[in-house]
Amino acid sequence: MGKRSLWTMIFTGILLVGMMIPVHNAEAADGKDAGTLTKKQIGLKELAVPSPAARFTYNSGLSFEYPDAVRGIYVTGPSAGGAKMAELTQLVEDTELNAMVIDIKEDNGNITFQPEEGSPYADVAESFIDDPEQMLKELEEKGIYPIARVVVFKDSMLAEKRPDLSFTQNGQVWKNGKGEAFVNPFMEEVWEYNVELAKKAAEMGFEEIQYDYVRFPEGFGSRDDQLDYGQGKYADMDLDNVQKRVQAVTDFVEFARGELEYYGVDVSVDIFGYSATIEEAPNIGQNFSKISSNVDVISSMIYPSHWGPYFGISKPDAEPYKLINEYAKVENEVLGKLDPAPTSRPWLQDFEAPWLYSGPTKQYGKAEVEAQIRALNENGIDEFLLWNAGNNYTKGVDYTPMNE
Repeated sequence: MGKRSLWTMIFTGILLVGMMIPVHNAEAADGKDAGTLTKKQIGLKELAVPSPAARFTYNSGLSFEYPDAVRGIYVTGPSAGGAKMAELTQLVEDTELNAMVIDIKEDNGNITFQPEEGSPYADVAESFIDDPEQMLKELEEKGIYPIARVVVFKDSMLAEKRPDLSFTQNGQVWKNGKGEAFVNPFMEEVWEYNVELAKKAAEMGFEEIQYDYVRFPEGFGSRDDQLDYGQGKYADMDLDNVQKRVQAVTDFVEFARGELEYYGVDVSVDIFGYSATIEEAPNIGQNFSKISSNVDVISSMIYPSHWGPYFGISKPDAEPYKLINEYAKVENEVLGKLDPAPTSRPWLQDFEAPWLYSGPTKQYGKAEVEAQIRALNENGIDEFLLWNAGNNYTKGVDYTPMNE
């Protein structure tokens, strides 16, 4: 994207030329596609104007180059706004890592920065990141690619504030076994609430918006008849409840991508890895292929610790290479049927899972992290993200193990 002043001049010139040429296309005249209207009015191809000028896009004033392949780490709001950020940026600078996924909206629904006065997000703000724009400017200087993580339908704060946008039982907001509440993917007001926040992240300068928890609560299919909730426009659709859930989740992703087009950012979605191995995950409304068809990047969460016996592997956490290798083959087959297919950028494990063991826990260190990356690379998947909830990443890892 060029400098704002340059594209403003080009865009203004296009408008002036367009004003001198009459509208001659009925489809353009209805106002549905302003980009098409301008293009058809002025004969854009004949003018040979550079393609970015065909549609004015937002310019944050920052410029980030997309890496050869995104290799990133997860960064919480407190880490991003605290002393740990220096340690994490140093890790990225000193290694083959090149990106950060930074929390903008966390799992309980709070945002990690202080918005402008009067913002609808002001009452859910935690000022972890004092100055997001300055943070992003520093990342720009260091060449670190920034991705904004926005947790969507897992949102206890919005659910408590607006029970009508959530699921209730006996007059109370329903919560799962961990005490977490979700908001309702059928409600388009919830879509807008999250997408408007994503736009703010794009305006700050984030190059990509990553949506997480784009789904109904786990096990929803076994309790949907026990909960009270609205279905919005989906109530009258000639679909069973399973397909209504799938349709709503898919529609949200399509809506979110369309709304962000003006900002020129990529859109990615986190998704359960197992959803790629089945036709769809009916309880939670995730259809891997349908979601993948509406994003620029798909990020499967394929932590070995989160699989039961699968692919013939009895204890996947103890065999990270084998698990990732088997999964990658399946995902490649699924994405290979899409045209165009999104970039695959899975989430990998850089943490221990003591809950799986009665004795000593399988330790995840250099060998285990590199094994996962190698399995992806051998299957032609070059991008990945590392998850560690505390942002304590293994030292000394070769993040490009195939380049030996």
